[in-house]
Amino acid sequence: MARSQAAPHANEERDSSKKISVLGALWPFMKPYRLLMLLAFGALVLTASLSLTLPLAVRRVVDNFRVSDTELLNQYFLAAIGIAALLAVGTGLRYALVTRLGERVVADIRMAVFDRVIGMSPEFFEKIMTGEVLSRITTDTTLIQSVLGSSVSIALRNLLLFAGGMVLMLLTSAKLAGLVLLIVPAVIVPILVLGRRLRVISRENQDWIAASSGQAGEALTAVQTVQAFTHEVASRAQFAEMTETSYDVSQRRIKTRAFLTVIVIFLVFSGIVGVLWMGAIDVRAGLMSEGTLIQFVIYSVLVAGSVAALSEIWSELQRAAGATERLIELLNAHDNVIDPVAPKALASPVRGEITFDNVSFRYPARPETSALQDVSLTVSPGETVAFVGPSGAGKTTIIQLIQRFYDPSEGVVKLDGIALPDLQRDEFRKVISMVPQDPVIFAASASDNIRFGRPDATDAEVVAAAKAAAAHDFISALPDGYDSFVGERGVMLSGGQKQRIAIARAILRDAPVLLLDEATSALDAESERLVQAAVDELSQGRTTLIVAHRLATVKKADRIVVLEDGGIVATGTHDQLVSEGGLYARLARLQFTEGLAAE
Repeated sequence: MARSQAAPHANEERDSSKKISVLGALWPFMKPYRLLMLLAFGALVLTASLSLTLPLAVRRVVDNFRVSDTELLNQYFLAAIGIAALLAVGTGLRYALVTRLGERVVADIRMAVFDRVIGMSPEFFEKIMTGEVLSRITTDTTLIQSVLGSSVSIALRNLLLFAGGMVLMLLTSAKLAGLVLLIVPAVIVPILVLGRRLRVISRENQDWIAASSGQAGEALTAVQTVQAFTHEVASRAQFAEMTETSYDVSQRRIKTRAFLTVIVIFLVFSGIVGVLWMGAIDVRAGLMSEGTLIQFVIYSVLVAGSVAALSEIWSELQRAAGATERLIELLNAHDNVIDPVAPKALASPVRGEITFDNVSFRYPARPETSALQDVSLTVSPGETVAFVGPSGAGKTTIIQLIQRFYDPSEGVVKLDGIALPDLQRDEFRKVISMVPQDPVIFAASASDNIRFGRPDATDAEVVAAAKAAAAHDFISALPDGYDSFVGERGVMLSGGQKQRIAIARAILRDAPVLLLDEATSALDAESERLVQAAVDELSQGRTTLIVAHRLATVKKADRIVVLEDGGIVATGTHDQLVSEGGLYARLARLQFTEGLAAE
């Protein structure tokens, strides 16, 4: 259950930075829509001004209620109706403009966060669960959308009403306005004190929601494994614990906010009653007209209502500040693997020479363990090199460093003589085609999955790639052929079918460098024979690196590199390595009886 404790710990570490001022980080996303903001602010000022004008009309009506000029009285009432109509139109316009601004800004934030996260190196995802990232992109942006599309507008409107109402109250009756001003500090103090507490609780609540989302996402992604090992009860209990903790924290937030609301409303409206009491005495003494008192009371209600609204909106702003901080953390996340400011360009056509120059590497999550140690190796253009060795020897690490998912701790990896850190990642990765050990199948059609690495490929090219990967027959047998939806993570396909689609994807990409990480591990003997023939054909004229446990798949390689404990212990052809004895010969003795039987 250690993972479930991450949320509050993260909250404690960042406690000091939780301020409303963090909302200023949203300004770069709002800046492009300054005209929209200006129009919304104009509508806001209009509606606030009209709201402040209504009490003046009411005063006129009350003070002239007994006049004999009916026409004048009708004009006052018509003017009040006109003001109300303008107020309605202005409010609707303000809502439309502000909501549009909120939707647009939040859409931009979501895209910016996703754009940032999708380019992060694997090291980033070793420290954070994808479910939590998704929670930030969805839940946190929803909070910001609520604030930008509603709360900020309401806050500004109430600020205007508060300021304008106070000024007009002073003009109406300085004596009564002075009494109201005595109440303001009593209202502001609890807002500031409890608001600070509310901000801390809101951030903790959001952290727990994100943590539970991450746990649920992990369990649902591996639902078959969860069910196969009858782990449902434990997974339910873990999710329930995190959800209940989130609920408990939310209850603290709700109670704090409710307490704040009770205090503010009681103080505000008690003050209004007191002021009304004093005003009534002045009216009876003839020091003030009935209309003036009613005008002052209406302004008092407007000011009190604006203060009460601001106290509630303050709570929303606290939550939005926490959400903004979490999103900004993603946008500002440090990545050790970055593109150079002035990248070098690969010569065209790419030859495909790959060089490891004294490369050592330790995974960031396991800094005490060396994954590669002083590896030096040059793969010539067009050469097929196979990497073999026991699990944990560093074979897959070689493949990951070639794609620059990580940078070496020491040494450098080069492509055509240029160090990978000097190249732009999306440029040099275009010349690499990859078949991973665990094939990744997307929730799309079979055709779209094959076309993933080359979206502009024609249908004929997709079919040709599928045929070369021995995938055409089973794809054609699907209900809608190449247009058949294969389900999330390819749940409608067998392991071997997924692998063949992944191989077809690599064949279609037609890149000068081909990386095969246990590419035939999930295939039956017949499919493996067909795919191996396709791979042999595909590797002609390409630099091909093959990672395999099954030595029968690497015998035809131009060179075999034997890895053990992160270092190269032998290189040569299959026959040379067998004759030399050592690790490869031992592996061959263990496997070849089975391998020959399969042949």
